[in-house]
Amino acid sequence: MDSQPVLDAEMLSIEMRLLIVFIAADTIDPLSCQHLFRQTDWERFVELARHHRVYPYIYTKIKGLSEQWVPQAVIQRLGRDYRRNTLQMLQLCGEMDSIGRKFAERKIRLLHLKGPVIAEELYGDISLRTSCDIDFLIPIGDLTHAESQLLSLGYVKDDYIQTVLNDWKWRHHHITFTHPVKGVKVEVHWRLNPAPSKEPGFEELWARRRQSSLISHPTYYLGQEDLFLFLVSHGARHGWSRIRWLLDIKKWLIKSSGPSELVALLRKRHYLHLGGQALALASQLLQAPIGTELQFIVEQRKPQKLAKDAMFYLERIVNLHTPPLPEDVDRYHKRHQFSLLGNRQKLLFILSFLFPFPKDAETMPLPKSLHFLYFPLRPFLWAWRKAAGQSHRPRQ
Repeated sequence: MDSQPVLDAEMLSIEMRLLIVFIAADTIDPLSCQHLFRQTDWERFVELARHHRVYPYIYTKIKGLSEQWVPQAVIQRLGRDYRRNTLQMLQLCGEMDSIGRKFAERKIRLLHLKGPVIAEELYGDISLRTSCDIDFLIPIGDLTHAESQLLSLGYVKDDYIQTVLNDWKWRHHHITFTHPVKGVKVEVHWRLNPAPSKEPGFEELWARRRQSSLISHPTYYLGQEDLFLFLVSHGARHGWSRIRWLLDIKKWLIKSSGPSELVALLRKRHYLHLGGQALALASQLLQAPIGTELQFIVEQRKPQKLAKDAMFYLERIVNLHTPPLPEDVDRYHKRHQFSLLGNRQKLLFILSFLFPFPKDAETMPLPKSLHFLYFPLRPFLWAWRKAAGQSHRPRQ
């Protein structure tokens, strides 16, 4: 095994390093890092706190510092953001209750993946974590019923998904609904991640569910190890481009009762290297506690490399949800995403390009009964689009 790497935080900006100080330390001693305080561009610091979605957590650390260290205007701005986020989280709690009751009428089971439930579980206070939407997982067979229930509550479906030969079931993993009046977004998942992930099915996750006491209506969320699996796979897929996801990992490690089944689950789902990447980043950047039982995962060669590669995203502000991405970021992210896959997953990913894309149906419309012909036609349709300067990339 290789020795544990030391991630070079010195490559990060002054403002990013100070942000990490606030997240990593239980108590802040400005004298120990006064050079960071003295050299920080506070406008940039606020921008980073907002981008990385850690401003409510930062505010609780920064509000007690004197103006000698932090300008009062900065504390006030973060304070306003903190209070606005608290109201938003309370609103999401109300919507969770409404949706939960509506779904219960149709006996639709749902498992919350993020949002206020996870904020309460990991941070002990919903005001300390941000969330802009409600994410939950349901059995794929209940999607139609779920859609009708959300529409009856005033939500509008985002119909961005185009599909051919039912490829939506594995190329995608959720559909989005937005309430035009309340401004609340709901993501209904039938998978934790898009293919080619190897993940537990809904029934297995449901069997290990936990119940939250956050709202009065019975509300369920992922079991302890399943939550770690989801946090790791989600953060890795997005390049850990928001440090809040690493803070979630740190909070999980502090709250967890031990790794008991964790290593076996990561190994079974081919996520051991992603778990190692998350643990390396969280421990070395945020001083997250890692027991000896998990240390061997971090020391593997592949997790070390993946952790170093993820520093690319922390060196700059990268928002992967607002295309078009800068060309260098887009190119790097495609390579990095492929590197996250195991050998079997890489093979499945490559083979997935042989399966017809919705773009093929646009290029040469055929009756639905003849869609099977897109399999032999796909190379020619791809070449045609390439020559015409068109391309496609699955939206995730």
